[in-house]
Formats: sequence, C-alpha cells, structure tokens
Amino acid sequence: MRSSLRFKVALAFSALTILLLVAQALGVKALAEAQEEKLIAALIHDDIANLLQSYQSDPALLPQFDARMNGYVSTAGRATVTLPATVKELSAGTHEIIVNDEEIHVVVVPLGNTRLYRIYDFGAYEQRFKRVINALMAGTGVFALLTIWLAYGLSGLLVRQVVGLAQQVKVLWLGGGSASINPGKYDEVEITELANAFNAYHQRMADMVEREKAFTSNVSHELRTPLTTIKTSCELLEQDTSIGGKSRARLRQIEQATDNMRETVDALLILAREELAERQEPVGMTRMIETVLAPFVDSLTAKGVNTVVDVDLCLHIMANRSALAIVLSNLIDNAIRYTAHGHIRFSYEDGWLQIEDTGAGIAPQALPHVFDRFYQAAPQQTSTRGIGIGLSIVKKICDRYGWAIDLHSEPDRGTRVWLRLPLATPEAARPGTDPARS
Repeated sequence: MRSSLRFKVALAFSALTILLLVAQALGVKALAEAQEEKLIAALIHDDIANLLQSYQSDPALLPQFDARMNGYVSTAGRATVTLPATVKELSAGTHEIIVNDEEIHVVVVPLGNTRLYRIYDFGAYEQRFKRVINALMAGTGVFALLTIWLAYGLSGLLVRQVVGLAQQVKVLWLGGGSASINPGKYDEVEITELANAFNAYHQRMADMVEREKAFTSNVSHELRTPLTTIKTSCELLEQDTSIGGKSRARLRQIEQATDNMRETVDALLILAREELAERQEPVGMTRMIETVLAPFVDSLTAKGVNTVVDVDLCLHIMANRSALAIVLSNLIDNAIRYTAHGHIRFSYEDGWLQIEDTGAGIAPQALPHVFDRFYQAAPQQTSTRGIGIGLSIVKKICDRYGWAIDLHSEPDRGTRVWLRLPLATPEAARPGTDPARS
C-alpha cells in the first residue's frame, strides 16, 4: 500500500525526534542515578567521619554492644532495623542489602578490636527520586505525542508545494485549467525545476500526439478518395450487362474489399479523434448485427457456415454506432476466417453480447497475445491470413468507450467472445429513436 509524501516526512521527523527524546530521557535518568549514588556516598562519608570523631572524644556515646553481631550497631534516624547474622561476614565498607523487602545501606567500620555497623535507610529519598524520574519519563511520552502532531503539521508545510504541483498535474490530466503548469507559483528551486521539466515533457508528448493524430487523419482522408473511386467504378461496372458471371463475382470481391478497407479507415479516424467517444446513442442490437453481417454473406455461404442471432428484436444498447460496427465487423471477420464449418451464434444476456463460433480455436499459449498488434495466433489454419491488427483495433476501441471484452477459446472447439454493452434506457430506446431500424 502506497503512503503519501507528507506521511513519510512526518514519520521520519517523528521517529528521529522521539529517538532523541528517549535518548535524552534515558541519559538524564542514568546521570541522575549516578549523582544520587554519589550524593548518598558523600552523606555516608561525612556522617561516619563525624560519628567516629564523636565516639573517640566520648566513648560513652557508643551504642550498646550487640553480641550476636560481635560489634556495635548504630542506626541513622529513628527506624530500628534488625540486621541478619550474615552481615557480620561482610568486609569493611558500604553495602546495600535487602531487609524486610526494603533496601538499606550498611556501613561496616573497624572499631578497635571490634566493628561498628552503621545503618542508613534512604527509602523515602529514593521514592521521591523515582517519582521525579517517572515524571520525567511521562513528560517524555507527552512530548513524543506532541512531536507527532507537530511533525504532521510541519510536514504539511514542507510538502505543500509538492501537493500543489500534484493537484495542478491532476487538473491538467483531467483536461481543465491551463495547458501547462505555472512554475512562478512555487518558491522552492527543486519544485520549480520539476515543474519546468514536466512542462517540457508534456509539450513534447502533446506535440507527438498531435503529429500522430494529424498523420492518421491525413492518411485516412487520402485513402478515402481512391476507395470512393473504386467503389463508384464497381457500382458502374455492375450495371454493364456485357460482364459475365465470373467477372461479376470478382467485381463483388473488389467491392467487398473496398468496403472492408473503408471500415479500417473509419477505425483509424476513430482512434485519431478522441472527441468521438462522446457520441453515443441507442442502437438496435439485432439490426446492427444484421447490418455488419451483410458484407460477409458470400463468405459464409461459400463455407457453409450458418449464423444464429439469438437477440431480442426490441433490445437496444447505448454505443457509438460507427465504433460498434467496426468492433463487430472485426470480431465477425475473425470468426469467419477461422471457422471452416458449423455456425456463428450471437446472444445477449446480463449486459454481455456473446459471439460464439465452432472454428479452429486458439492455443492456450496464444490467448494472452490475441489483442497484441500484428500477432496472429494460428496462421497455418487458414489460407486467408490477416495482418494482425483487427483485434488490436477492437481492444483500443473497447478501451476508449469503456466496453469490457473477454475471450475464451479451446483448440478444435471454437472461440467465444464476451463484449460488455450497456442497455439503453427505456426512454432513449423507444421506437423511432434508432435510425438503424428505419
């Protein structure tokens, strides 16, 4: 899942700041604990020095001798603590021991032939110190949460110009606003350079698309003139009674090839003119299929292939008439080309037009490539090879109009094509609205 640039900046800033805060808190805690130990050690040192001096000046101040400990036991403060017998085995110095689940400090000092055990209880002081440390850690947590909030707000300021650039690109992509991005709106050098680079690239792409559209349109229009001449000549020759049957058959083949070429030219024009995608109208499905099948009647008859149109006569769909005719013409031509016998069946169900044939089928490894340009699945199975652009044009037109298309085929069992065509509304499809039926 992709995350936004603002989120990444906020996350990086928050993580770094929180890491520094935690490191600082742990450092302060370690330093405070070290200072605490030094302070306790200094207090004990001063107290022992004063205590020994007072005992030397006045031995009567010595506490009562403890035979169990084989020494004198003195307590700093009012608390009375009974030392365990194991303490007498400790060496001279300061020790921390646990008595009754509480930590106390015991200082063992040689005193003549015996020992002095001085007990210190810093529990209250240590509790206050822990509360201070806990408050410090809690404050660190609060600052961490505040850092996340501030980081998110600050990241918004840092990436605001990137967000603005993205919004301008989106508006440009949707076809609104100016033809380019205004780099003067940005005061950051990197964003300005990015805007200029995008404008240059966008201009290059726009020029290339315009050149391709102009070239396609010019070629298509130039092809129409000789095709019209050929078509007209064929129609005039058909009226000549001196032409024999074989010549007339060849004449019909020329005329049919001319019609097919005109459809290809129309396809090129549709692909070159994006504005035609807006022109959609109710189309009678049965009438459209019959119209598209008409040029293929001779081919179907010669092969003995039957056509079955299992579509309601009243069914209307919303489509661009010319684009749909090209799509159906290419699909039918493909079906006839690879069907030696049997039938081609048309049906419509749940918004999908199905075209099913009993032809040679397509190998599984070829199915992913059937919509690629210049790809021919099985040229050895037919003597009338195409050039491999029919299904490519079909796919481009379907993508242009948002018509989903799917193809399923098995070798020697035929091919079935699904074409998603939305139904026209009852108001739009009422009688008299479909010119194809008149």
